[in-house]
Amino acid sequence: MNTLQTTGMTGPSAYEVEVKYRIGDLAALEAALTVRGVVLSAPVDQDDQAYAPVGWEYGQPKTGVPFARLRTERGRHLLTVKTPVANELSCVEHETEVADRVQMDAAIRQMGFYPTVRIRKARRTATLGLMSLCVDEVDDIGAFVEIERIVTDSKAGERVQAELDRFAATLDVPLERTTDTYDSLIRAARAGV
Repeated sequence: MNTLQTTGMTGPSAYEVEVKYRIGDLAALEAALTVRGVVLSAPVDQDDQAYAPVGWEYGQPKTGVPFARLRTERGRHLLTVKTPVANELSCVEHETEVADRVQMDAAIRQMGFYPTVRIRKARRTATLGLMSLCVDEVDDIGAFVEIERIVTDSKAGERVQAELDRFAATLDVPLERTTDTYDSLIRAARAGV
């Protein structure tokens, strides 16, 4: 997950639900957010290594499959494990800080995961009500905005995504919705798909 904190949550009781859009006009999006009183943070560089379980390959369904991510930002290392529930952008998520990125990478591999895609981005964040907003400039694929909420009902994922999508439409700026995660988008861009 990105800006919402799920560390310390137990069991599959909290779900990260998000919608993601490629930004057609970054300045217009920033202006629309400012009108709503949203102040984006300063950019933070994030260096993510995505992992998939051995045996899973791109093109196979992600729902019900755990995926790991090892992130470094501001000198901190975070391990996140996400399992898509309703779809790729509605997940059970657990996250914790780790002391040593190299050792955690080795442990993730030993637990039966393999590295897939490296994702590097500059992220600015804000909150608006129950929503968390992330404006990302992602190496190789451009600018995106993610709008997220934490919910406690796994069945609410697609309903909440529809609500978040309606909010995005009220911004009245050029946005192209995607249902893919950054690792899938980067992999497709690098493959020329």
